[in-house]
Amino acid sequence: MATLSSYCLKIDTLRASNSTVFLPVSVASLICDCQFPPKTLISCRSSINLRLKFSDPYNKATGHFQIHSDRFGIQYKSRRILTRTPVVRADANQIDDDEEAVEVSKANGSSKKEADLEQQHKSSQLAKRVVFGLGIGITAGGVVITGGWVFSAAVAAVGFTASREYFELVRSQGIASGMTPPPRYVSRVCSVICALMPLLTLYKGQIDVSVASAAFVIAMALLLQRGNPRFSQLSSTIFGLFYCGYLPSFWVKLRCRLLAPALNTGVGATWPILLGGQAHWTVGLIATLISISSIIAADTFAFAGGKAFGRTPLTSISPKKTWEGAIAGLTGCIVTSVLLSKIFSWPTSMFSAIGFGFLNFFGSLFGDLLESMIKRDAGVKDSGSLIPGHGGILDRVDSYVFTGALAYAFVRNLLPLYGV
Repeated sequence: MATLSSYCLKIDTLRASNSTVFLPVSVASLICDCQFPPKTLISCRSSINLRLKFSDPYNKATGHFQIHSDRFGIQYKSRRILTRTPVVRADANQIDDDEEAVEVSKANGSSKKEADLEQQHKSSQLAKRVVFGLGIGITAGGVVITGGWVFSAAVAAVGFTASREYFELVRSQGIASGMTPPPRYVSRVCSVICALMPLLTLYKGQIDVSVASAAFVIAMALLLQRGNPRFSQLSSTIFGLFYCGYLPSFWVKLRCRLLAPALNTGVGATWPILLGGQAHWTVGLIATLISISSIIAADTFAFAGGKAFGRTPLTSISPKKTWEGAIAGLTGCIVTSVLLSKIFSWPTSMFSAIGFGFLNFFGSLFGDLLESMIKRDAGVKDSGSLIPGHGGILDRVDSYVFTGALAYAFVRNLLPLYGV
């Protein structure tokens, strides 16, 4: 028998007993050295297994290759060729012991092996997400407790990276198709300014004049550029300056500028003198720890509650968010705020602790929805791929962008004596 490079059959319709209809299948087989490995066809019923065998029933009267039985019919019409052409015969309920039947999923047509691979991929992504999440959480906790220039430098690095991701989103096809993005040199200058704002906040305290001056310089650069300046360039750039630079600077104000001592906390009494002693535990430090912990609790409870009980969509901006998940997140945020207020003895009022939890939750929810709106218009799932399993920096800090400013205003203006 001569060697054939390829051979292909298409079974249009096959019917077995009890009117079982078999799936249309295209069979392709590479035939080498006269060895024909068995192929398997799978019917709509999992109880029926088919094995394909090769034979040579050439009908000289009709000039066709064909084979019929009372249960199956497969016909392959072709001109007669010099070599012997193999024909497929299907036998029901026969399968070799050493050959594993391929199971076809009714839902999406994927095999069980593909489903297992997909499940393994999801498990790997979840494990990666948990590992990197724990690493980020531990590192962030150490940075917050250290404070000073370490905390400010970390906020500056986050602001710079977030700004770069933001301007890449602005240039994406989904957003840029309806507007003119700013020039790259302007976005780069804006990113540098966003990185400098937290450092200026640490050493200067107030950066209102600096922000206004930076906005004026950026506006002039856009107006004097070559070509035709557009308002969309100005609006997207100024918002990036506000979103990635000015708002994150309030975390520096909250952590490093509220230096009133938290006199009632018992943690400060046992804190080593070499690390600052009692004076290290300020209102700003405790407020930052409670705020960040409350946001983490809100995200965790909202995710778990949405998975378990989510039925009612919260908003079209983020279809996966539900009212049930939001209520669970609000509950977790308030409970965390109250528990930590008892541990740190700040704020001393239960009503203030509950109000602080409400504020942290709504600030985090608004920041999350705003970033989801930007990504939806950009037509992307994640803002970047910097953090394995988590996406970009904006995907991780979107809940914190507005919360720092709200927490600072709450402690500074609404709590008598800073809540001590």
